[in-house]
Amino acid sequence: MKGIILAGGYGTRLYPLTKIISKHLLPVYDKPLIYYPLSVLMIAGIKDILIISTHQDLPKYRELLGDGSRIGISLQYDIQNSPKGIPEAFIIGEKFIGKDNIALILGDNILYGQTLSNILQDAAKEENAATIFGIYDKDPKSFGVIEFDKKGDIISIEEKPDNPKSHFVVPGLYFYDNNVISISKQLKPSKRNELEISDINQIYLKQGKLKVKILGRGMTWFDAGTHNSLLEAAQFISTVQNRQGLYIACIEEIAYYYGYIDIKQLNILANELKNTDYGKYLISIVSGESDTKLMV
Repeated sequence: MKGIILAGGYGTRLYPLTKIISKHLLPVYDKPLIYYPLSVLMIAGIKDILIISTHQDLPKYRELLGDGSRIGISLQYDIQNSPKGIPEAFIIGEKFIGKDNIALILGDNILYGQTLSNILQDAAKEENAATIFGIYDKDPKSFGVIEFDKKGDIISIEEKPDNPKSHFVVPGLYFYDNNVISISKQLKPSKRNELEISDINQIYLKQGKLKVKILGRGMTWFDAGTHNSLLEAAQFISTVQNRQGLYIACIEEIAYYYGYIDIKQLNILANELKNTDYGKYLISIVSGESDTKLMV
């Protein structure tokens, strides 16, 4: 399975912060926002990743992340000239995807939880199906809301309903088989003049191929697309890291523990950042002072 991070758009909800910089490069506590969706794909076992963004922002992502080889993955880049909807990512990335299945995560999504890696790796193994995720939200009206029958099976997804039929919403993370490319090409723009991801999910639902994995208690999700959500996410990351001493979305640590790089490469990366708390955390892993591998 391959992965796509969709980091395009203009970030107008975050103006004036995003007048001159992509929102996905804004800091969330101690690291750029894009580290968080990248880490999600990495813990799912996905090493071939396409980052889609605007023409003016792509050079900044290349400068930040390079080709990914330093952390044992492969990163490619492509352009979305204007925001025409999430499904356009599958059309833009058709050559990159090839004959593989594909996972897509929105660049402003932050997911965290102890069992998340197992859930994602299970989803990555699915064949001839689509997998979305459901997470409880006290105010679901701003998201896609999942309706279940009495057996707990999904029967509908409704976008931003006035009267939600449940409190379970769909975060911006989707796993699809290779058919998603042809499905995306057949979609017609909505009233917003965009291709809608909900239309793809409805097609898979009608085919009986849409699966939902519930992210239960202890899972945390932020849609970091507003000033308040950015602040809440930063406060959460700060609290967890400073209280536990365990870092969230530390891509170098993930690369090492999942076998993408060896201890020598981790040591190189750690020493490049040795004057920062981030670098000192990596050094503690290299020196054996941290036993965080038990948490993977």
